Amino acid sequence: MKACYFCQHNIQEIDYKDTETLKRFISGLAKIKPKKKTGVCASHQRKLAKAIKQARFLGLLPFVPK
Repeated sequence: MKACYFCQHNIQEIDYKDTETLKRFISGLAKIKPKKKTGVCASHQRKLAKAIKQARFLGLLPFVPK
């Protein structure tokens, strides 16, 4: 089992403007990767999904693959 990326780097809040970090957790089809694949803990997975959805709404991340 992988260790949580955000717990390892001591990141409490996930910023929707940090698209480079968010892109690590999106598949090639622009879907949010499940926590089993990424190893993110449950609380950070919820925060991550919220940040990705907010970034998509503002046009920082794609809804569909390019």
